[in-house]
Amino acid sequence: MELFLLACLALIVGYIFYGLLAEKIFGISEKKTPAIQKADGVDFIPLPPYKIFLIQFLNIAGLGPVFGAILGAVYGPVCLFWIVLGSIFAGAVHDYFSGMISLRHDGKSATFLIEQYLGKHARYIGMALIIFMLLLVGSIFASSPAKMLQEMTGTSLTIWLCVIFGYYFLATLLPIDKIIGRFYPVFGLCLILSTFLLLFFLFKSGTEFYPNLNFHNQHPKGLPIFPLMFVTIACGAISGFHSTQSPMMARCLTHEKYGRPIFYGAMITEGIVALIWATLGISFYQGSATLGKAVGTIQPGGVVSEVSKGLLGDTMSVFVVISVIILSITTGDTCFRSARLSCADFFKVSQKQFSKRLALTLALFAGGIALAMIDTDKIWTYFGWLNQSLACTMLWVSSFYLKGKKKNYWITLVPAVFMTAVCSTYFAYAPILLGLPYRASVIFGVSVATIFGALFLFRPFRKTTQGGIKK
Repeated sequence: MELFLLACLALIVGYIFYGLLAEKIFGISEKKTPAIQKADGVDFIPLPPYKIFLIQFLNIAGLGPVFGAILGAVYGPVCLFWIVLGSIFAGAVHDYFSGMISLRHDGKSATFLIEQYLGKHARYIGMALIIFMLLLVGSIFASSPAKMLQEMTGTSLTIWLCVIFGYYFLATLLPIDKIIGRFYPVFGLCLILSTFLLLFFLFKSGTEFYPNLNFHNQHPKGLPIFPLMFVTIACGAISGFHSTQSPMMARCLTHEKYGRPIFYGAMITEGIVALIWATLGISFYQGSATLGKAVGTIQPGGVVSEVSKGLLGDTMSVFVVISVIILSITTGDTCFRSARLSCADFFKVSQKQFSKRLALTLALFAGGIALAMIDTDKIWTYFGWLNQSLACTMLWVSSFYLKGKKKNYWITLVPAVFMTAVCSTYFAYAPILLGLPYRASVIFGVSVATIFGALFLFRPFRKTTQGGIKK
């Protein structure tokens, strides 16, 4: 229990001090934000800070800090170090700078920022990968809850898919304050309450928190911690998906001073949620070995159900299951909305006009529905690497931004180099990619990260009229 409380305290202290450092390095101003300057009644709409925080938290969280933390806990309590250190020094830094740089560029999406700071060629690659990733996540997070609702009600899967995609369509098309701004703060609060409810009953049950505590690799198959655990626990430590969601909220901020609690703070809150679920998994199953067997047979969703029923009982556990369904759906619809904004920025299409907004939405939903109709399991296995590669990319974007502003870029450069090593090693080692021997993969990953770091440090920064890198 002491270890858990110490980890929570570290996250809170990290928010207070390292979050302040990030804010000081970025340098907030009194300049009017895009929500005020470009208010259009659709995407640029001023919202209260507490609403933006809860929406941002829900958007970036979803099932990530639940399923990812459970899968990461199979490696043992060593996962707690990555959740804490990753959240403070990588994830929250990534979220803060990607959100605030977007705000400084009129709330533009990640694809626009990639072009400005990494060049036009990177823009096309980034656009293709981001749109594909968003449509894939949106489609899977429609089919998964539809299957859960089918099992709960006995209703046709097709009917539930139609209902969910119909909801997605409205949430993507309508002004952000009509559905997302109205209901998502409540859903975000439900996620926080359900998580802490489970933690309370874990305390109350007297269950030993980390039985036979040690920080050795406890994965049942002996899979290496580096880089696999760092890709498995994404949303609970650092996730590139967050950079696709932050621009939506950057278009609603009324002052730059809210950036730290909203962008940095939401990631720290997500880290606490991941910490709780990793603890629930290890403690409820009394060890990572037993948890690993459960994950292998009933998958993370089954673990959530068993933990909920075991701690809360059949009746109260329904609340957690419904929360999981809501989390899936609310992640899916913001994927499609983010995809619409990314396409609008890429093709320079105004979204104030309903007809133009409708045309983009219809095109995206055609692709999303097509993905929902096929078996995406094999494609999904690449998601972890793509997601962390996007996080890595946005950390490099942030580093170039700070370098151009002659500010302390080490705060983003260090996690950028580390995540480059993680992604490159994973690319070399994973059987679904190159499948090289482990030692060779680590050498490859560290070498790539070193080269990228050296190029950044020694390559002159030449400004363009857009403030990015001149190729």
